[in-house]
Amino acid sequence: MSITATLGARTVAKLMIGTIAGLVMFHQPARAAELAAQDIALLDRLTWGVSASSAAHLREIGTERWLQEQLHPANTALPAAVQKQIEAMPDVHRFPFDIAASFDQQGKSANQVADPEQRKAAQQVYQQAMNDRARQAAARTILLALYAPDQLRERLTWFWFNHFNVHQYKANIRVLVGDYEDRAIRANALGKFRNLLSATLHHPVMLRYLDNADNAAGHLNENYAREIMELHTMGVGSGYTQADVEALARILTGVGIDFKSEDPKLKPELQSQLVREGAFEFNPARHDFGDKTFLGHQIKGRGLAEVDEALDILCRHPATATHIAKQLATYFVSDNPPAALVQQMAQTFQKTDGDIAAVMSTLVHAPEFAASLKGGAKFKDPMLYVMSSVRLAYDTKVVLNTLPIQSWLNRLSEGLFNHETPDGYSMLSAAWNGPGQMMLRFEIARAIGSGSAGLFKPNEPNAVDQPAFPLVMNGLYFSNIRQTLSPTTLAALDQAVSPQDWNTLFLSSPEFMH
Repeated sequence: MSITATLGARTVAKLMIGTIAGLVMFHQPARAAELAAQDIALLDRLTWGVSASSAAHLREIGTERWLQEQLHPANTALPAAVQKQIEAMPDVHRFPFDIAASFDQQGKSANQVADPEQRKAAQQVYQQAMNDRARQAAARTILLALYAPDQLRERLTWFWFNHFNVHQYKANIRVLVGDYEDRAIRANALGKFRNLLSATLHHPVMLRYLDNADNAAGHLNENYAREIMELHTMGVGSGYTQADVEALARILTGVGIDFKSEDPKLKPELQSQLVREGAFEFNPARHDFGDKTFLGHQIKGRGLAEVDEALDILCRHPATATHIAKQLATYFVSDNPPAALVQQMAQTFQKTDGDIAAVMSTLVHAPEFAASLKGGAKFKDPMLYVMSSVRLAYDTKVVLNTLPIQSWLNRLSEGLFNHETPDGYSMLSAAWNGPGQMMLRFEIARAIGSGSAGLFKPNEPNAVDQPAFPLVMNGLYFSNIRQTLSPTTLAALDQAVSPQDWNTLFLSSPEFMH
């Protein structure tokens, strides 16, 4: 007679759960047990999800040192298995300009094929190549979110990309969207806001997305100028006028893109004004050299220097400090952040000339932030939900295929680089806590909690799915997380009939959704 028949299926399941939990506890770092609930909440709020190894590291170095390590990251070496995957990606060592120029030529060649069927096939190859570039970029984003030690920088990279949003499917943006995230966003995520804004302005992805590549004297395009003030800096209703939009659009004339290796033909008197940096180009022949009045400031028409002057005005405007402070507080604290906290962060922004690390330090050391860790935690958007699930289930075990994660994010309507309009994805709970979203999250929780879900089957021909076991009920759970669960959730978990069932129920619980 089998053990199942003797004891009953449910009893065996409970024994299995207890045995697995005991084994996992034996292997987990004991130091995690000494962390306070506040520390676990801090980790969960500022990283892509708490894990046993992150909890052990916080316990080892202490909360304040951990915060300084995150605010001013130095050691950012990736695990070898992660670095190996990134290094193996095609084009990762090529210059972005060379990549973009090559794709530009490929697109033109495909469109010039005479035979309709052959032209269609060439265009499909071109589109597929751009799709592959975007998938590689998304894979890098996910690997860094899961395993980079500088977790706060990775959270801010997602935040700032969303703030300076571009949509991958416009024109050929897919080709350079990864470079945009790496070079414009991530490199400046904890630096000066002025540098971050300038980096996005100088990147061909932004100039293509918001049409400034088409903005020229006599053919004004106001799209980018409007969004810089409405979304990127001052915010809606902050006092700028349509005249300011037009003035900024005129200032931005000639700021565009050029994938050609040779310089444009210019009149001798304009040649010294030409600026080319990679695919970025300031073409003085397309610039409006007239004087402008912008936000009450007189700006003399003199070329690209006007853009720098306009960015200085925008970044030092009090409305920009308040807008950025509120956006950060909404993302990290609550849907309706305390006005006193926003004001304090805005003051830091102004005093430090837009130092993002200093603004974040004000946020994380504020009593309002500490209070938010004790209750009323923010509802996780899909990106945070999926990343935190995988981090808890697998911790330092490196996934070999990010395509399932990319698919889950798309199904949850928060796909990477996939928001069509420049306002970015919503940071408010109401956008993500509807019944349809909850059903999808339950399905994804089941996929993650029940087995490898394709995460450990490399995306290559004849690949074999590597064995992997999600360890959600681990030492961290028993030492810290269990104490935060409601009686209702604990009762539901007690009804689990297998470890896989338990994992699914926990990853679907109200507490894990926050």
